[in-house]
Amino acid sequence: MHDIKWIRENPEAFDAGLKRRGLAPMSASLLAIDEKRRAAILKSEQAQARRNAASKEIGDAKKAKDDARASALMAEVAELKTTMPQLELAAKAADEELNKELAAIPNLPLDEVPDGTDEHGNVQHHVFGAARNYGFAPKPHDDLGDALGFMDFEAAAKLSGARFVVLKKGLARLERAIGQFMLDLHTNEHGYTEINPPLLVRDEVMFGTGQLPKFEDDQFWAIKGELLAAPDGIGRLRSERLGLIPTAEVSLTNLVRESIVDEKQLPMRLTALTPCFRAEAGAAGRDTRGMIRQHQFTKVELVSITTPETSKDEHERMLACAEEVLRQLDLHYRVMTLCAGDMGFSAQKTYDIEVWMPGQGDGGAFREISSCSVCGDFQARRMDARYRGPDGKPRFVHTLNGSGTAVGRALIAVMETYQQQGGSIAVPDVLQTYMGGVKVIDKDQ
Repeated sequence: MHDIKWIRENPEAFDAGLKRRGLAPMSASLLAIDEKRRAAILKSEQAQARRNAASKEIGDAKKAKDDARASALMAEVAELKTTMPQLELAAKAADEELNKELAAIPNLPLDEVPDGTDEHGNVQHHVFGAARNYGFAPKPHDDLGDALGFMDFEAAAKLSGARFVVLKKGLARLERAIGQFMLDLHTNEHGYTEINPPLLVRDEVMFGTGQLPKFEDDQFWAIKGELLAAPDGIGRLRSERLGLIPTAEVSLTNLVRESIVDEKQLPMRLTALTPCFRAEAGAAGRDTRGMIRQHQFTKVELVSITTPETSKDEHERMLACAEEVLRQLDLHYRVMTLCAGDMGFSAQKTYDIEVWMPGQGDGGAFREISSCSVCGDFQARRMDARYRGPDGKPRFVHTLNGSGTAVGRALIAVMETYQQQGGSIAVPDVLQTYMGGVKVIDKDQ
């Protein structure tokens, strides 16, 4: 959420940031609503002040035995009692109108973010490793999984429809091993605190991190119903919807919502291994084969809550933590700095980590496996999440989030990178302990 005061003081800078996002100028329309809101609030406050003053003047008039003045003042107070609710409603309506407009506007890019309208404007930051040479044509993960008999899309479709998968035996264990490895790495070596958060959250929680209102159709929703008794004997159904988290960022970041934390608690570094759920409403026809784009997937999430002064350094640290996962798995990857037009809604700056998948496309392809974003105070304003510094004054925290990493895509990368001629999968050294010493996954495992 943007600060209307900042927009009022920096309208040109605000519109310039929107332009980099591919959006038309909005400061003039927002400030017009703001002016209407401020005028309505002023009228309401003036009416309240006049009512208080008139009430006091009534007592003075009665003491002076000025019945005519007392009567006139009482009539004025009665009139104010009638008009004040209308003025309060007008002020509230103008405030809601402004907040509705502000809630739909994405965060502004930092100055160092490259210009561009889509993924073609992203800039390569650095590369780790190199593509492996095979003495055979590498197969995609779904062919490998099908040949092993451990990856079943047909069974999943019978249960849930398209974009789901059933993993079995060695591949189910390998996915679990990858997730546990990531979680242990981030908690034991990177200083993150493990959290087991709710998977179902309220609308205001989705709003806090930016899923609502703009991306409502991209979420899965569960309806919670409760039958209420009534005096007439006819039950009434009260329902409440809860959203299935598209990423643990939603639950973890909102742990500080509507609170003021002590600066000594910052930076707050949190991690969770959870299922994630995405309707992918805007991705029809994309990545329909295999496990690349699923409605349900597992991910290790990283979230940091920091002071404004440390958030940029924390962003670099978070990127390094996510990279370390792929380095220890010895997977080839590159880091991309996303351009202004390709960043997510809440981000000020984003690094994407793209892992090399040798079985994708014609001869292999880089595919995104992690996004690490710094959001500034954008989410904090939506959540009303603040901290209290040495001066005692509350200030909005800065929030960051990143995948550390997507477990399903890491599974794909491991399968395709470590495949052997004949279709077996070598288990990376760092995962063998989590696999009970198993070094190779083949049809017998």
